[in-house]
Amino acid sequence: MARYVYDFIEGDRSRADVLGGKGANLAEMTRLGLPVPPGFTVTTDACRAHLATGAPPAGLFEEVNAHLREIEARLDRKLGDPGDPLLLAVRSGGRYSMPGMMETILDIGLNDATVGGLAARSGDERFAWDSYRRLIQMFGHTVHGIPPEEFAHELAAVRATAGPAGPSAGQLRDLVDTYKKIFARHVGHDFPQAPHEQLFLAIRSVFASWNSERARIYRRQERIPDDLGTAVNVMAMVFGNLGPDSGTGVAFTRDPATGAPGVYGDYLADAQGEDVVAGIRNTVPLAELARLDPVSFRRLGEIMATLERHYRDLCDIEFTIERGRLWMLQTRVGKRTAAAAFVIAAQLVDEGVITADEALTRVTGAQLAQLMFPAFDLTGAPEPLAVGVGASPGAAVGRVVFDSAAAAAAATEPVILVRRETNPDDLPGMIAAAGVLTSRGGKTSHAAVVARGMGRTCVCGAEALRIDPERGEVAVGDRVVRAGEVISIDGDTGRIWLGEIPVQPSPVARYLAGELDAEADPLVAAVHRLLGHADAVRKLGVRANADTPRDAARARRLGATGVGLCRTEHMFLGERRSLVERLILADGPAEREAALAALLPSQRADFVGILAAMDGLPVTIRLLDPPLHEFLPPLAELTARVARAEALGEDPGRDGTLLTAVRRMHEANPMLGLRGVRLGLVVPGLFAMQVRAVAEAAAERVRAGGDPRPEIMVPLVGDVRELAAVRDEAERVLAGVDGAPEIPIGTMIEVPRAALTAGEIAAEAHFFSFGTNDLTQTAWAFSRDDVEGSFFGAYLERGIFPVSPFERIDATGVGRLIRLAVVEGRAARPGLTVGVCGEHGGDPDSVAFFAEAGLDYVSCSPYRVPIARLAAGRAAVAPTTGTSDSR
Repeated sequence: MARYVYDFIEGDRSRADVLGGKGANLAEMTRLGLPVPPGFTVTTDACRAHLATGAPPAGLFEEVNAHLREIEARLDRKLGDPGDPLLLAVRSGGRYSMPGMMETILDIGLNDATVGGLAARSGDERFAWDSYRRLIQMFGHTVHGIPPEEFAHELAAVRATAGPAGPSAGQLRDLVDTYKKIFARHVGHDFPQAPHEQLFLAIRSVFASWNSERARIYRRQERIPDDLGTAVNVMAMVFGNLGPDSGTGVAFTRDPATGAPGVYGDYLADAQGEDVVAGIRNTVPLAELARLDPVSFRRLGEIMATLERHYRDLCDIEFTIERGRLWMLQTRVGKRTAAAAFVIAAQLVDEGVITADEALTRVTGAQLAQLMFPAFDLTGAPEPLAVGVGASPGAAVGRVVFDSAAAAAAATEPVILVRRETNPDDLPGMIAAAGVLTSRGGKTSHAAVVARGMGRTCVCGAEALRIDPERGEVAVGDRVVRAGEVISIDGDTGRIWLGEIPVQPSPVARYLAGELDAEADPLVAAVHRLLGHADAVRKLGVRANADTPRDAARARRLGATGVGLCRTEHMFLGERRSLVERLILADGPAEREAALAALLPSQRADFVGILAAMDGLPVTIRLLDPPLHEFLPPLAELTARVARAEALGEDPGRDGTLLTAVRRMHEANPMLGLRGVRLGLVVPGLFAMQVRAVAEAAAERVRAGGDPRPEIMVPLVGDVRELAAVRDEAERVLAGVDGAPEIPIGTMIEVPRAALTAGEIAAEAHFFSFGTNDLTQTAWAFSRDDVEGSFFGAYLERGIFPVSPFERIDATGVGRLIRLAVVEGRAARPGLTVGVCGEHGGDPDSVAFFAEAGLDYVSCSPYRVPIARLAAGRAAVAPTTGTSDSR
């Protein structure tokens, strides 16, 4: 028969999956001989069984009663004894800390008979009646859903008429009667007088609180699985509200905000724990306890030191003092800010408590990302104007502009580019803007991907915004924001404010950019040390996605060991667009060759700059990937312009020619159409021109004394014959360029068929690079430009996705394709270099997967390079555990 209940003396912290985090830590403190009230834990197994059937598992309450009798014997006090009653606290405790998300009920066992016994034993009738009213209030709300404000209203009325010492015993007795009437009115029967009934209903209500709305929301935010369930901890009550020699508090063994050592926490005399949380009375700093009760303060300090040594980390402690006797109610490895996480990890290494490898497992890439971006100081900030999707972290303030040209022209002050959605034409404006705000799209939209690559703050998908670029205004409800007005956007939370919110600069970002010394402050020093150790131990290389010499140079400063993706399509924008139009509109081979010849010098110059910035390091250059019509005006726009001209009797001129070309190339789904390798095979000379530009740029760098290491990557290959045809043409071109170094030719693995036939493709490829954006899109049959706005929200809400597969690699499905391609590719070509260049290359949890799958490197946006370096180091020291950034 399954066992569902364990006494505190039976467990330890290794059993958090069964006992929950709180129960496991109470057991651990009991094992250490610390003063913990006697108690027992009802397991997470019992919760899961209850949630599955709607009823407690068979035998549960018999087990509860057996353990209760042991506590009664230990304390020589019985639940329900009218003369000297045992009272109980019932608290939740999941595997992972979810502070405030689930339920607690105190003072179980009080009723009309036992309240007198509590008064007699404590010598304080007022305390006894106050405890009874607390039980009815907490039980009524938690077990039966009575609105807490109904109780709070009556309590406030009593307090308003009470004297300076608070309500009298008589007033509290009357309040209990009032509470009972509220209870009966809502529930339909009197407050239960049977203590065991109170206990069993309390346990069931804590189980049910696992699926409360706030608990579900918290789990989604923290990426805690929904199927874990919560344990329930039942312990003998100890009272902090027995007078001035009693109290309750929270302590931290180090400052959870900064990591500084010292005495941190809050204390409230003559109070129970809920009084601290409720904010009814102001707490005092924990240091004040040294004056109020020096013996308890000294003993608490000893226990704090014991727990930190034992847990080898910052500990968060809850305690109660009952008439001068200290009791420990909870401990856990404490939550901390990102800054404190790095500082504490470095301190513990210095103190010899943990190793440098362990220190890497104490910090996460997500925390480093928080430290790299500026943040708003929200002290006194107004309510947000609207909320979208935080797509690229940071805090940006600027004047609203509605088009790329206006953003690029605003050279003297920061601007926020506001668009319904962005496209490649918006790139100059995105470069110029302090931030980007769109009403459409999600974390993998064009705006999001490009903004992250540039380190720009971006908020996408703010659907409440009604953007009218023609009128130069954006409306939110009745509020209209016009061009030139100042707004503030938060790329972490997606919040948007009207007006300027003060911004705090990031010293970590300044250090990583070379603007601050590594010893500038404790935080910067800690980041420097831990990143340095990550670099020393990681097996996974970290390259950058960089399309310009400036991006490449920035990536190298941030620690990139090469360029894993240089997207040549971005080089076709701006003033070169007319040359691309010449290519598209070419009438016959001669015109096409002339257009390609005109493009060659600019392509070569771009490659020279990038190779120079990455001298001595690999630069993987992807041949043109998107369909050519993306470099022409949109079909709807051209159609409207031509129709307008014809209606006015004017010659549409070049617009008419462009419209004919766009109609000819129009595809229902261009992402699955004429692009990538297919474009290179269908448009004669296009890939040859690009290959020549790479080879000539490399030869020029060699002549200049450089060490260029270009690699040519063919996109969207699905069949080995496609790659073989392109490679044959490329090698003929390379052979004709004097002075060029040897240039490997590889391919992106970004369609399922390529992964499934990787053994064949490896015969023609010097390297693989997984394009995980498109691989995810094609494996799932998702259009990443549409699905986030259409149904991803519902999928995340219902738990179908714990996180977007475009944000974190789908290890089960897409990951299986990756593993298969790695194994079969290397079987066919031993030593095959394999990397990843999709957005997942900068996601810390995805990086851990890629390390475990045996890849050689990841490539990501320049600003995410330090994050990937840290994640790769974490993966090296803890390849199967401790690498996830979740929770």
